[in-house]
Amino acid sequence: MNWDDTTDATPDTERLVGSVADGEDQAVEAALRPKDLGEFIGQEKVREQLDLVLRAARARGATADHVLLSGAPGLGKTTLSMIIAAEMGAPIRITSGPAIQHAGDLAAILSSLQEGEVLFLDEIHRMSRPAEEMLYMAMEDYRVDVIVGKGPGATAIPLELPPFTLVGATTRAGLLPPPLRDRFGFTAHMEFYEPAELERVIHRSANLLDVEIDPQGASEIASRSRGTPRIANRLLRRVRDYAQVKADGHITRDIAGVALGVYEVDGRGLDRLDRAVLEALIKLFGGGPVGLSTLAVAVGEERETVEEVAEPFLVREGLLARTPRGRVATPAAWAHLGLTPPQQTRGTSGQGDLFGA
Repeated sequence: MNWDDTTDATPDTERLVGSVADGEDQAVEAALRPKDLGEFIGQEKVREQLDLVLRAARARGATADHVLLSGAPGLGKTTLSMIIAAEMGAPIRITSGPAIQHAGDLAAILSSLQEGEVLFLDEIHRMSRPAEEMLYMAMEDYRVDVIVGKGPGATAIPLELPPFTLVGATTRAGLLPPPLRDRFGFTAHMEFYEPAELERVIHRSANLLDVEIDPQGASEIASRSRGTPRIANRLLRRVRDYAQVKADGHITRDIAGVALGVYEVDGRGLDRLDRAVLEALIKLFGGGPVGLSTLAVAVGEERETVEEVAEPFLVREGLLARTPRGRVATPAAWAHLGLTPPQQTRGTSGQGDLFGA
């Protein structure tokens, strides 16, 4: 449905609830992607604003303004870039920031664009600085300077570009330098999805995949999907497999619950790694505070895996807090594991212990 392709291989690709797409996800997503804004589910404000931008550009007979899409992986940035191209009746070219390491790489791409073409640049914040500086002029003046030669004899040859639309996508908008960010005519932030929106995503995908699912089954999958359509579709495929092998192929609430239990995804969308972090924090360290490195050793994972893969969702769900003294389990985390927090646990910040209050 509404999600992106990501080419980077990270530990997140190995998790059923990971938001980064692997090869299987990318293949399925290509078949499930909506073709226009009318089919796109969720992101109501972004859809409305983008629709106005595209309609106005078509009415003027001009190319659309450059668009910057930010947000977590799996929310629909790649899909929206393809919809922009489709709505403008233009071809699209897809590349990524890590693939552009030299200004010459970008110059080769820009010089081969057709008039009105959409250039989708995923993870734009990871582009090299020389290429980034070349992009400034290309976006504003539709021109690049190609340097020929080296040293004192080097000369800059201006190369005119046809009007094009750049669609940049980033998961870390704060890393974009202001000069680049300011050159986008339209900027949108993609929000996490509400369960009702994910249910619509699941029903649409089930119909395209020829899977029978009732409303309660879709609700059960949506509640464990972390607000991300990509995860919802991945869970749907795994529940479909279970239903075909263990049941009659029809997905109900009970079937979905049992199937996701087999894959160790609990009612709040936490998987083995998430629960291991919370259990170590609570059972081994009394709820914290505890340092990140110590916590990582306790769960047998790398520090980066705990910090970048497990923690963001736990913090967003209010199950874990980052404090100056270390990681702290919140009362909600104790409750989720069916445990009672000790009497001295106060809030989530650890400030009471810090100042002796």
